[in-house]
Amino acid sequence: MKIVFFLATIMLLFFIGLSTAKAQALIDLESGLVFTGYNDVRIPGDQGTLFSLKDDLNPKTEFFYRIRLNYTIKSRHTLSLLFAPLETKSEGSLANDILFEGVLFSANSEIAGTYKFNSYRLTYRYDIVKKARIEFGLGLTAKIRDAKIALSSPGLISEKKNLGFVPIINFRLMWKVNDKFGILLDGDALAAKQGRAEDVLIAATYKLGENSCIRAGYRILEGGADNDEVYNFALFHYASAGFSYTFKNTKKSNLKK
Repeated sequence: MKIVFFLATIMLLFFIGLSTAKAQALIDLESGLVFTGYNDVRIPGDQGTLFSLKDDLNPKTEFFYRIRLNYTIKSRHTLSLLFAPLETKSEGSLANDILFEGVLFSANSEIAGTYKFNSYRLTYRYDIVKKARIEFGLGLTAKIRDAKIALSSPGLISEKKNLGFVPIINFRLMWKVNDKFGILLDGDALAAKQGRAEDVLIAATYKLGENSCIRAGYRILEGGADNDEVYNFALFHYASAGFSYTFKNTKKSNLKK
C-alpha cells in the first residue's frame, strides 16, 4: 500500500507540474498478452525441490498493462516513472513430491501456482545522440521489485515473498525511418554475480499526430537469482501494443509592447 500511495503522489505532482514546468511531459500506456517461456523454482535455494511453473504445471496466458510517466528537460534529460505489474497462474499435478518453503506437496496432488513480479522503476536517461533520424540515450534505473511465488493444494499453502531494490542500466535507441514510421529499441538490463535482469522492447512506431504515437512489438522479460534463499530464473514473452501522448507547454511569456 505504501508503494501505491507513493506512485499516486508522484502522478499527482506530474499532472500539477504540467501547467508550470518548462519541460516536455509524456504519458505512455502499454498492454497486450504475456506468455511464459520458462520459470524454474527452488525455495529454499539450497534445500527445496527444483520444479518448473512452465513444464511441470500448465501456465495460463495473461493480460498485462504498464504505465509510464516521462519528463524531458532541455530535450536531452529524461526522468521516468514506470509501474509494471505482472502476475501469472499455473496449475496441474506433479509426478514427484515437492518441498517448497518448508511445506511438502505430495506427488499427483492438484497444485495451483502463482508467480508475481511487480516492478516500480525510477529512471534518469541522457540522450547522447539527438539527431533528426536517430536518437540514442543511456541512463540508470532504480528498480523496486515486489515479488511472490506461491503454491497451494487442498489443505496446503506456502508462499515466498520478496521486496528488494536493484540498480539497472537503461537504454533507448530510436530510428525514425521517415516522418511517420520508426523503430524503437528500449529497455533495462544488468547482469551480476547475484543474478541478472533484462526487460527489453523492440517495436515499430507510427506517429498519429504532433502529440500522439502508437506502437506494436515484442517485449522480453528475463532474469533471476541463485542463492541459499531463492533459486528462480524465469523468461516471459510479451505481445505488446502501446500508446503515448506528449503534453507540450504552450505558455508564452507576456511581452510588453
